[in-house]
Amino acid sequence: MIRTQLLHVLARLGIADRLAPGPRTAAELAAETGADADALFRVLRAVAALGLLTQDDEERFGPTPASEQLRPGSVGSPHARLLLYGEPWFWTASGGLLESVMTGSVAFDRVHGESLFSFLAGHPEASELFDAHMTAMTSAEVSAVVGAAALPESGTVVDVAGGRGALLAAVLRASPGLRGVLFDLPHVVEGAGALFAGLGGRWRAQAGSFFEAVPPGDLYLLKDIVHDWDDERVVAILRTVRAAIPEDGRLLVVERAIPPGDAPAPGKLVDVTMLLVTGGRERTPAEYASLLSDSGFRLSAIAPTPLGTDVMTAEPV
Repeated sequence: MIRTQLLHVLARLGIADRLAPGPRTAAELAAETGADADALFRVLRAVAALGLLTQDDEERFGPTPASEQLRPGSVGSPHARLLLYGEPWFWTASGGLLESVMTGSVAFDRVHGESLFSFLAGHPEASELFDAHMTAMTSAEVSAVVGAAALPESGTVVDVAGGRGALLAAVLRASPGLRGVLFDLPHVVEGAGALFAGLGGRWRAQAGSFFEAVPPGDLYLLKDIVHDWDDERVVAILRTVRAAIPEDGRLLVVERAIPPGDAPAPGKLVDVTMLLVTGGRERTPAEYASLLSDSGFRLSAIAPTPLGTDVMTAEPV
């Protein structure tokens, strides 16, 4: 709890960037950020005790290799995630785990009276932060995901609920003969484009709902989407894709498949986040295979990546 908030404060005040040139005092940083100098000093001292900053005899705080990773420009930086996880509208749902365990209900829905995605549609600043987190997370994973995927040399790839397009842009760069469609809700695709520099006319954005219809294509991508939903709505999404995909097309589902037993796996903690925030869940390979089968697909391959995500290939049947 405290560590998350400490890192949220660092991210919100841009402390890692401000310390990049060299050590500074809490008073100097407070003057720049509008913070209370004493309170900021106590926070920075605690962060330094965690090894994320240095603190010298003159009470100056300096950068470390770890704090450099917190800067928003660094590859794989958790900066956007730290901003999101400490925001009051997201943070309050995290305190509702016990009631979710006792009732099976979604903490976010209880706190806000609506689902996460409904909330984001009505709160542009929250949506911008959530999209930035998803883009940063995907950007850190795209090389591993693309490396694990067997991409075709030509055709149209549709990134379903692809956010700002980090994965789609990487796929198009990896396979120059492909064209792409970025498909997501209107308020999401409106902000897309920056990641597609140099890709010319090889891509387009299209707004819509994956519960209704998806654009025609040859290869479909669903990254970090299936885990957001319960089984009934997952099948609804997959059947929408099945209605659009040609018989020789392929679907790539990118999620964190849960291994058996007590083996460590990042998906097991992400699964609890889904319990709290969306009502979705992470699933075992067998559970993914069952959902795909119920939707007109066959799970044909699972390719793990070094980052804990799995690229699951499905074919229409």
